[in-house]
Order: sequence, then C-alpha cells, then structure tokens
Amino acid sequence: MAVPFAALPTAAEFGLILLLCGALSALAYYKSVLTWDGSVAAFAVGLLIGVLGDVTWLLLLLFFLLSSFVATRYRFALKEALGVQEGRKGERRSANVLANGIAPVAVAAFSFAGLGLPRDLSGLVYVSVLSVAGADTLASEIGVLSPNAYLISNGQKVPPGTDGAISLLGTACALAAAVYTALFGWLVLGVLSPMANIEATIPAGSFLILVPAAVGFLGCQIDSVLGATLERREIIGKRSVNLASTVVGGLIAYGAIVALGAI
Repeated sequence: MAVPFAALPTAAEFGLILLLCGALSALAYYKSVLTWDGSVAAFAVGLLIGVLGDVTWLLLLLFFLLSSFVATRYRFALKEALGVQEGRKGERRSANVLANGIAPVAVAAFSFAGLGLPRDLSGLVYVSVLSVAGADTLASEIGVLSPNAYLISNGQKVPPGTDGAISLLGTACALAAAVYTALFGWLVLGVLSPMANIEATIPAGSFLILVPAAVGFLGCQIDSVLGATLERREIIGKRSVNLASTVVGGLIAYGAIVALGAI
C-alpha cells in the first residue's frame, strides 16, 4: 500500500512560508537574537517545518522563538554582570538552532510521510517537542537569576548557571512554559486551523493536550539530569543535551499517545 503523504503547500502557501521564514531570520539577525549562521539555520528549519507541517506549525515555531527572545533579554544586564548570559548579547548560533530544531523537523517529516504518526495527532508530538525546548529555555534564562541553585543529581548547592542546576524559580518557569506552549499549540493546531480550512493536527476537544504540558516539564528535567551527569563530565556538550532532551521528549509523547489508546 502506498504511503499516504500529506499534500504539499500550494504556491500561495509556499510564498507565505518563504516570507515568514525570511522575515523572521532577517529580524532575528538584525536584533542580534541570532548570528548570521544561526539565521540561516533558522530559515532552513522554518522552511522545512512550514512545508512538511503547514503554516500553523511554522507559527508555533515563531511563537517559541519569540518567547525565547523575551526570556533571553529579561534582565540581561544582570546576566552579563553575573557572567551567565548566552553569547555576547544573548545571540544563538546555528548549533543552538539545530539542537532545538532537528526534533521538530523530524516530527514534521514523519507526519508528512505518514510513518507511524497519524496526521490528526502529529501536532501533539510536535507541540511536545517545542514544549521541552521552551521549558528548558525559560528555566535556564530566568532560573539562572535565582541565587539558590542545586544540582538535580544530588541536591548540592552550586553557583547559578552550573550545568544540571535547578532552582525553585527555574522549575516554576519550566512548568509555566510547558503549560502555555501546550495551550497555545492546542489553540492554533486544534481550534484555529479548521477555521482557516487547514487540517487540525490536534484533537480540539481532547484531554490529550495534557501530554505536551507534562512532556515539556519532564523533558526539561531530563535536560537537567543530562547536564548534571554527562555534560559536567564533558562526555557530551550542551547542544547534544538539548538535542537529546527534545528527541526523548518527542518519543515520550508518542509513547503516551499510544499508551492512551489514541493510536
């Protein structure tokens, strides 16, 4: 039996995707959110997600980038004074973009090709992956301002910004980011998509929306565990930790959907 590939975007949709990706990449570079290579990587990731997913999936990616930008710039002068800022001005390079972008692109590709992931449920896994990345970003960028940080592996008090460190503030931010990413994903992919004559990829009236919220928070903790163990021992780097946590988050989301009998 032929694999039921999803439809490619129309010329108008493809033009809109190109416009959004180009505008996003240029603005991110202009505002020093991304370096030039980070902007190129963001354009490629956005283009693939827009084509393999749809324009609503791309809008969710833009939402993630916007919330990450706000978190990064929050009290940035203090982060500089503490020496815990990302880059010189908080900018991300291509390695950062790809570390958080490979998993969403993979989900879009599996959804497009119909490989074990029904199109009408694929948005749940996609939002789960973004939820992990969003929760980790807010926990890192805002939690680093907490004076009380502890290693997740043994509870030892460590300086803010230490690999694998958690704090009450960071944990609260992770939970908030996981919840609002899940809710926004449900609104866009489950409620607004049908209104725009776009196939819904999240069941609008389903309790399954709890999956991305739970996975986002759990994935952030997995990121911290990997940071406290493998990263602190220099077995893997920070980007590998980000990639691993988003991939594992996607797999957990898929497993949860299967276990709940939706697939």
